[in-house]
Amino acid sequence: MSLTMYQASIPSFLRMLDNLSAILDKAATHAEVKKIAPSIYVNGRLTPNMFPLSRQVQIATDMVKGCAGRLAGIEVPSYEDNEVTFPELQARIIKTKAFLESVSALQIDGSEDRQVKVKFGSRELNFLGQAYLFDFVIPNFHFHLTTTYAILRHHGVEIGKKDYIGNY
Repeated sequence: MSLTMYQASIPSFLRMLDNLSAILDKAATHAEVKKIAPSIYVNGRLTPNMFPLSRQVQIATDMVKGCAGRLAGIEVPSYEDNEVTFPELQARIIKTKAFLESVSALQIDGSEDRQVKVKFGSRELNFLGQAYLFDFVIPNFHFHLTTTYAILRHHGVEIGKKDYIGNY
């Protein structure tokens, strides 16, 4: 059995964004119950030279919306990266999911050999579609999801592996 580019990306991205949303909900509830300012979590880091939780969520959502747009050959929506609360981060996840859901399999399938350029400041990375998805997007997406999870665990939020993986 082989997977198409769409099957290997969008359904998993949507599922993991749902799991991320649920984890953030648990963090917000934990903050409320423990009477901890939610900003402690949203600005939380594992170490001083890492991005805070808010940036981890921003990068994770940027990664998958960028992937969908680039593989489909359509414009990637731009977000301001100004979220500082759990509700704002949740709104970003909702926007990202809506964009992913708007991209069809017909637009993405067959993009294995599509030229993909990604700019990071003055750097430009060049990929073919399949390498972009499997070697760049998926590892980066999961890195930032896992880091978000780890920041919340570090701050005592009661989440576990099942929260990260989700329900089946």
